[in-house]
Amino acid sequence: MPKPAASVASLLPQLWHRRFLPPTLVPRDLSSFSPLLTIHSAPRRCSPLPPSTHLTAAAVSTAAAVEAPTTTPYPVYERLLPCPLQDDPPRIEHLVTREDEMAGDFISRSLGLPPLYVADLIKFGAVYYALVAPQPPPYAAPEHVRIFREVTDPSVLRRRASIKGKTVREAQKTFRVTDPNQPLEAGTYLRVHVHPKRFPRCYEIDWKSRVVAVTDDYVVLDKPAATPLMTTHQIDNCSEGCVVLSKTKEFCSVFHGLIREKQVKKVYLALTTAPVSTGIITHYMRPVNRAPRLVSEDHIGKWYLCQMEVLDCKKVTWPNSLIRKAYSVNDSGWPQQEAAYECRINLLTGKTHQIRAQLAAVGTPIIGDSAYMTAAMAAMANPSINPFGREKLSYNSEEEKEAAIESWIAAHGKEPKSVIGLQASEISWEYEGERHSYKAGVPWWQQDSVESDLV
Repeated sequence: MPKPAASVASLLPQLWHRRFLPPTLVPRDLSSFSPLLTIHSAPRRCSPLPPSTHLTAAAVSTAAAVEAPTTTPYPVYERLLPCPLQDDPPRIEHLVTREDEMAGDFISRSLGLPPLYVADLIKFGAVYYALVAPQPPPYAAPEHVRIFREVTDPSVLRRRASIKGKTVREAQKTFRVTDPNQPLEAGTYLRVHVHPKRFPRCYEIDWKSRVVAVTDDYVVLDKPAATPLMTTHQIDNCSEGCVVLSKTKEFCSVFHGLIREKQVKKVYLALTTAPVSTGIITHYMRPVNRAPRLVSEDHIGKWYLCQMEVLDCKKVTWPNSLIRKAYSVNDSGWPQQEAAYECRINLLTGKTHQIRAQLAAVGTPIIGDSAYMTAAMAAMANPSINPFGREKLSYNSEEEKEAAIESWIAAHGKEPKSVIGLQASEISWEYEGERHSYKAGVPWWQQDSVESDLV
């Protein structure tokens, strides 16, 4: 009989046993920084944000406790919406509220941002919240670890009615803030993408032609490749293909319930570098919520089960030069490019990067997936580099194993900036005795010529 899930208050002390090291190498991608770290980057010329390079924990408190950083007056700025032609440098802020207040007011005051700009960020879907802050990474500064322990102390958490009965994972799950007037409870964690990555090309797409279905409760879109869809109404995510947008909060809740109960079936098309055997592929994914996602064929502790069923795999031609150029396909130097393989996959469990990580783990990475293809090539050259692979080495200490894991992570490339060979081809579910089934158009690699709305 499975053990009952532990509560947040009982498990949080166990999260602090890790030894925190001083910062060494700071990653260029700031999205993985400490949850209590405020990061400011110098903006480009037309940005409304003042230049600043200091690191501060001031933003984790309200004005009653710590005054907001001194800022220079803001000039008249271009609206975040519609999309500007260029991106600002990366800037991600991690905040924790000390008192009950409204999201827009707290962010504007804590970061010194114009209220209208904060409202744009929220409308754009660039602000996330969780009931409890996630654990700081090993390179977090001692001050930020101290603040984390202060706001997640069991005595503090026991007084919060909103997290009673929730597990650590449930309480630390992030959701989008959807309204500047959304109330925030004291102790709520916020992640603000002050300079969200923009995609001007989304304004060039004929979105009406991409509508698959419209109902009173939802809209189904056939999302084109290399076009991230950032909206507070999106309840189903994919890199390309069928995506479901909710029109009501009620349907959003219902659909998430169907997903949890595994009542939503999703079939993907994946373009791989080598043939994949049909049948069920099983791995276990490391429970760390940042890329790259590491998987193992062996069951490890609390790692997540990942399963997908390869229904079919057929040989096709490698994408031609016109298509590769139009979509800026990154082949990562894969040695053989004569033929590719189109696999039809039934996703049995839905984890972030699951298909990408699993296919790379069996030596058949997805074309264009620069992150996992690079690691697959490294494993081909040296199979023992993967500490979770079939030819993994034996380690004499935990320090040796941790070093091997870090080396394996470093073997992965950067996240792809353009298309990858993955499409959510079909999606279906049943609700109240009615079946809903939708199918996307042809994926980018099957096109004879570039679509007019992508030129």
